[in-house]
Amino acid sequence: MFSLTVRDHMTIAHSLTGEVFRQAQKTHEATYVVDVTFERHQLDKDDLILDIGLASAVLKQVLSEFNLKNLDDFEDFQGRNTTTEFMAKKVFDRMAAAIHSGRLGESANAICALKVTLAESPNAWASYHAGI
Repeated sequence: MFSLTVRDHMTIAHSLTGEVFRQAQKTHEATYVVDVTFERHQLDKDDLILDIGLASAVLKQVLSEFNLKNLDDFEDFQGRNTTTEFMAKKVFDRMAAAIHSGRLGESANAICALKVTLAESPNAWASYHAGI
């Protein structure tokens, strides 16, 4: 299996509901380092997984939906805790949709799995990984 990872970051504000979150129940900021790993069984005709520049540009576009915004204001997220795990899946879903819609080019059609990791700090991160 071949893999390629691109990285970017986003800064969000949010609050979390439930005693388990202690101080994080108050509105606070988080900056995530976001890694997206694309996997495929064979390289394309150019010996690539996909165009790294295009993958980086699409990731930046996806993250712009959330970057410098308060996630508490997103209607789709009402009643949910926008945890690191939750947001990893949201970024995954948007990157998978970009692949399926052709935004990542023809080579991306052979991507068989995707992994999105959001790092909160050098000591803590969460991922969502699945086939697409």
